[in-house]
Amino acid sequence: MADQPQIILVRHGETAWSAAGCHTGLTDVPLTAAGEAQARRLGQTLAGRPFTAALTSPLTRARDTCRLAGLSGAEVVEDLTEWDYGEIEGRTTAEIREERPDWSIWTHGAPGGESVQAVSTRVDRVLAGLLDREGEVVVVAHGHLLRALAARWLELPVVEGRRLRLEAGATGELGWDHGVRALVAWNLQNS
Repeated sequence: MADQPQIILVRHGETAWSAAGCHTGLTDVPLTAAGEAQARRLGQTLAGRPFTAALTSPLTRARDTCRLAGLSGAEVVEDLTEWDYGEIEGRTTAEIREERPDWSIWTHGAPGGESVQAVSTRVDRVLAGLLDREGEVVVVAHGHLLRALAARWLELPVVEGRRLRLEAGATGELGWDHGVRALVAWNLQNS
């Protein structure tokens, strides 16, 4: 259906922290040279698509990905900020599990940061805005946030974002199948 939005999700390019597997929430870590190259390649992949809107997280790594990909004039949306990792910011999952062996961001949230429910509420606000749009919309944001967004698009709880791996600089597409929200493509990488 022409009036239903098609959503292209773009995870920002690589940062030093993402390359090391560190949880990078609100710390404004810049793109690495490899991340800048990923963003430029994304621009080649996305060139010529008839986007009706471009949305981005306010964090520099997402805004720089937009700029380098040629998505000028992207609307900054505060709700697209990455999960607030609180006390686990900058740490790897392995380091966290040394203290909390059963810990997962998807089930436990972030101590001193955002809960799973808080992220779900935030992502639902983003979805409500996306569903009011028409045409192709590109959203540039962060790994866990985009995975949560995709899970909610599929009308699943945020915890199911754990099943949707999304690499730095990769894209996904959310669309429709016979009027039902569907996952069209996922974790596409531009080499």
